[in-house]
Amino acid sequence: MGILLKLSGLIDGLTRLIGKSIIWLILAAAVISALNAIARKAFNVGSNSFLEIQWYLFSAVFMFGAGYTLLQNAHVRIDAVANNFSKRTRTFIDIGGILIFLLPLCYFMIDFSWPIVEAAYTSGEVSSNSGGLIRWPVYIMVPIGFGLLALQAVSELIKRFGYLAGKAPDPTLHGGHGDTPTEQHETDAAKATQ
Repeated sequence: MGILLKLSGLIDGLTRLIGKSIIWLILAAAVISALNAIARKAFNVGSNSFLEIQWYLFSAVFMFGAGYTLLQNAHVRIDAVANNFSKRTRTFIDIGGILIFLLPLCYFMIDFSWPIVEAAYTSGEVSSNSGGLIRWPVYIMVPIGFGLLALQAVSELIKRFGYLAGKAPDPTLHGGHGDTPTEQHETDAAKATQ
């Protein structure tokens, strides 16, 4: 279990690095949007390329940020229901959700999107808007994003199995789901005993 938990830590580190890096894409999208608006209003010059770059950047933030959101345990769930269960039961529910829903979804999204990426790349597909950009860079974000999400899902599985085996702290304490001072104290105590 120790090797798997170290692997989980490496995956978490990669996900954290990507999650913190995409913040700059948000800034870039805002700057491009502002410059495009200024150019359009002040100089009566606009560009579909700028609009599409904003769309590409937003797509990158969404697709590459999904794994980081999972790492932070910030995906949508029904806390009013989940908080009525014990930590152990919530952990089993998370494991079931990852195995039954999340990993198969990631597989199917990668499998279905890859032929679209290949077709767009080989055909040189370009936006139908004048001055539009090539399409494959935005299309390839789908399989990469779901690949990163699947990788983080594997890390979450490892952490949850580690928690059930008593080898890791409660992985649900991130992102505001069940994050109480008592539970944080229990996490700190679990780390101290390792």
